[in-house]
Amino acid sequence: MAESGNTFKIKVITPDRTFYEGDATMVEFNTTEGAIGVYKNHVPMTVIIKPGVLTITGEDVKKAALHSGFVEILQDSVTILAEVIEWPDEIDEMRALAAKERAERLLTERDPKTDIARAETALARAMARISVKK
Repeated sequence: MAESGNTFKIKVITPDRTFYEGDATMVEFNTTEGAIGVYKNHVPMTVIIKPGVLTITGEDVKKAALHSGFVEILQDSVTILAEVIEWPDEIDEMRALAAKERAERLLTERDPKTDIARAETALARAMARISVKK
């Protein structure tokens, strides 16, 4: 059970719903500057999300595939404004595996017409989905 003195509020909002709202003792996710873990009383900051797994630790551990957005970190709260985020039961694993294969193929073929940054992002999103689903 999470100690109330060590918890902070977390809210995850998407354009069409409040994805999650609750208490946490730690939150982990990827940013454009690298992976970050947030505890209560973290230095206030805003960061840009990079595709990966969002891990919320509190009463239990929850994981979701977080694809893009922004995060506001305050000493007693974390607010994630996500473009796309998915719980494991919302992910089609076969579709994620197909997306991974497509992105890997694009990156290995190195066709001059291929948007490499877009293919790398697609691969990272597929990997996040697969990781959360397992």
